[in-house]
Amino acid sequence: MPQAHERPPAPQPMPAGIQRGPGGGFGVRGRGPVQKPKQFKGTLGRLWRDLGSERRSLTFVFAFILVSAALGLVGPYLIGVAVDGMDGGKGAVKFGLLYAVLYGLAAAYVLDAVLSFAQGWVMAGVSQKVVRRMRGALFAKLQKLPLAFFDTRKHGEIMSRLSNDIDNVSTSISQTTTQLMSGVIAIIGSLVMMLVLSPLLTLASMITVPLVYLLARTVTRQTSKLFKRQQDDLGKMNGHIEETISGLLVVKAFNRERKAVEEFEEVNAQLREIGTKAQIWSGFLMPLLSVINNIGLTTVAIVGGVLAVKGSITVGVIASFLSYSRQFARPLNDLANVFNVLQSGVAGAERVFEVLDEQEEPDDPPGAIALEKPVGQVVFENVSFGYRPDVPVLTDVSFVAEAGSSIALVGPTGAGKTTIVQLLTRFYDVTGGRILIDGRDIREYTRDSLRRCFGVVLQDTYLFSGTIKENIKYGSPEASDEEIRAAARMANADGFIRRLPRQYGTMLTENGGNLSQGQRQLLAIARVMLAKPSILILDEATSSIDTRTELHIQDALLQVMKGRTSFVIAHRLNTIRDADTILVVDKGGIAERGTHESLIRAEGIYSRMFLSQFKNAAST
Repeated sequence: MPQAHERPPAPQPMPAGIQRGPGGGFGVRGRGPVQKPKQFKGTLGRLWRDLGSERRSLTFVFAFILVSAALGLVGPYLIGVAVDGMDGGKGAVKFGLLYAVLYGLAAAYVLDAVLSFAQGWVMAGVSQKVVRRMRGALFAKLQKLPLAFFDTRKHGEIMSRLSNDIDNVSTSISQTTTQLMSGVIAIIGSLVMMLVLSPLLTLASMITVPLVYLLARTVTRQTSKLFKRQQDDLGKMNGHIEETISGLLVVKAFNRERKAVEEFEEVNAQLREIGTKAQIWSGFLMPLLSVINNIGLTTVAIVGGVLAVKGSITVGVIASFLSYSRQFARPLNDLANVFNVLQSGVAGAERVFEVLDEQEEPDDPPGAIALEKPVGQVVFENVSFGYRPDVPVLTDVSFVAEAGSSIALVGPTGAGKTTIVQLLTRFYDVTGGRILIDGRDIREYTRDSLRRCFGVVLQDTYLFSGTIKENIKYGSPEASDEEIRAAARMANADGFIRRLPRQYGTMLTENGGNLSQGQRQLLAIARVMLAKPSILILDEATSSIDTRTELHIQDALLQVMKGRTSFVIAHRLNTIRDADTILVVDKGGIAERGTHESLIRAEGIYSRMFLSQFKNAAST
């Protein structure tokens, strides 16, 4: 990967992100801040448009809500009829009417319960479908983003967007969509019935509306900011956890367990503080709404009592009106609370949409061709590149690698060796000059066909959870068992694999944690050998292997390199003595080039490096 001075400075090192060719991939350190969020209205509108893709299901939900709302309006009216039926004249009670009302109420409430269950059932499916598409779109987007995106973000924070943020979106959709629909319908229906029963009482009950609006506006302004900060802090905490667990060996080696706990406690305390503030502000809403509702009911009761005494309305009308006023106020309260609940979901959606709106790797240009049966000639023509425009890493680099030749890249740490091969594989695009494979600019090839011709073995290899066989055939899914075993034998991995209890069926934990680093390296080399790439890239491929095993691996690598263009990055110079061309990379340019013998005779940088290593080896 690019060395320390090649990347923008940042406060913390992060775990590796992986982009893969047929035989492996490059690990890149990530850093960076959270992006500025979008506005609440824009994010909410985008969520609603995504929800609109489930129009058929939403049509059923809307129909259920209409019927349920109608049944809700029937109930208070029947209650008023029942109250008035208690006095049928001269103290008589209309029992027939009361029985009819009771049967009607029972039927209405049972049907309403069934419809409410149906609403919840359908909306649960709708919300999960929307969230599934969103999660799938986000994961697919991550596969299309350039490495520069992962260079500037914590991987745990990205994972938080895939899990916590999308879960919040799911909860918000399932809880608020039906409440919004039913609330609006209930408000309109209750208002119409209230106007029919008594316009004067309706006017008296409206005193609570501006109070509810002002309260909801004040509370949601605060909770909107707090829930967004809560999601950001949750992402930071997840990033810290992922980073610490991934680097637990280093944490223990440097006796930093206590410091790691202290840092976690600091992040956790910050999250607790923000979460507490968010919950306190959101908790203000319902008690204060209850007070406002009680004020409204008191006003209706007083005005209704006066009108009843004057004979303007009956007691049954007052009973019905009180029920309707509750039905009118409850949706207002629900809508206010819905906006409060939405804050968490919208905060999560903002963070998801930020990633979905990131610029992907550029599409293949019109007329791009597939790189088929590559010969393997590589030409760098005046190539320049910088991860940031103001910090050049490579300047005017030119060289030719003939097909089937081996090119060794050596030089001090941070000189730009790995950057050269990352440009070759188009994990980054050059900012100046051009790179040619088989006489054509690599930007004229499709990315997929270009990367298929590379096989990569890294110093820090990566293995996936799964069996050893699945990891070896990662770049060659159609390979047979015999081909897999042959590749393992060439990589000198077959011996230790057969000693395992389940041999090639042995399950590996994340990144092969149940194997030694040397064993993981052998599997990575076997993976590349099986892929049979046209161009081979070895980035300190044998650095984690003991000297005896290295001798076997060198023989195997020489067999694989025959007839293939090979780029070998090495610090142990004795491993590249037989390279056709050695390029000494220094200060972003090619300082020296030639064979091992010619560079030794030149007594330049390479000669001094080699003699220094030789003396150090002799002294030990």
